[in-house]
Amino acid sequence: MIDPSAQVDPRAEIGEGVEIGPWVSIGPDVSIGAGSRIEAHCVLRGPTRIGAGNHIFPFCSIGDHPQDKKYTPGHGESRLVIGDGNTIREYCSINRGTPGGGGVTSIGNDNWIMAYCHVAHDCHIGNHTVFANNTTLAGHVEIEDHVILGGFTGIHQFCRMGEGSFSAIAAVIVRDVPPFVIVKGNTARPRSINSIGLKRRGFDAETVATIKRCYRALYRQGWRLEQALAEIEREAADCAPARAMLEFIRASSRGIVR
Repeated sequence: MIDPSAQVDPRAEIGEGVEIGPWVSIGPDVSIGAGSRIEAHCVLRGPTRIGAGNHIFPFCSIGDHPQDKKYTPGHGESRLVIGDGNTIREYCSINRGTPGGGGVTSIGNDNWIMAYCHVAHDCHIGNHTVFANNTTLAGHVEIEDHVILGGFTGIHQFCRMGEGSFSAIAAVIVRDVPPFVIVKGNTARPRSINSIGLKRRGFDAETVATIKRCYRALYRQGWRLEQALAEIEREAADCAPARAMLEFIRASSRGIVR
């Protein structure tokens, strides 16, 4: 179902049951999976791969050149990969990757990206995330599964948001946020664990209590990081989420919010 006013390059790959609204522009080397819906005035550029069952609302720019002065079109890999079942609301912009950053911007499955959000080059977003309005990701940001970003959140280049973490409205994040931690403020500081999110996902009371003890070791005891990590390592022996927190912190290159 393609509106007569839409401009679809004959080299684009359009899956079964795709709906393309009025005044949409789709360039070559764009692939759209079955059952997706592209609403009015969207612009899709490639190389871009969009999976099945996605819904992209009006006036979005998907897969255009990265906003990087070092980028030269046609020189090195630059692509965007989007999974299945994502909702991308009005006026969002999602850029392709850069050769210097791995070449790929990726978005997983079942994400909810609200109006006016921006995902810059070489970002990697997992599954089941929520980006509230005007969330902005600079280049090379990594967002793990089940993360929720409050409206007007801004994230610095190369930062990582761990699984199940949460940012309050207008947070400015310049360091990595460990899994299951809530941050707020400019610049963002840790406030608590995301206990409501954990319960909604079915974590049992014992696991939530263990994550709370890890949080206290990290932020409430006044310990040096090495001492806190030793305590988290003891908790991680019998708790997979605690292990995820430990591994995330140890892998951090920018350092974690403190």
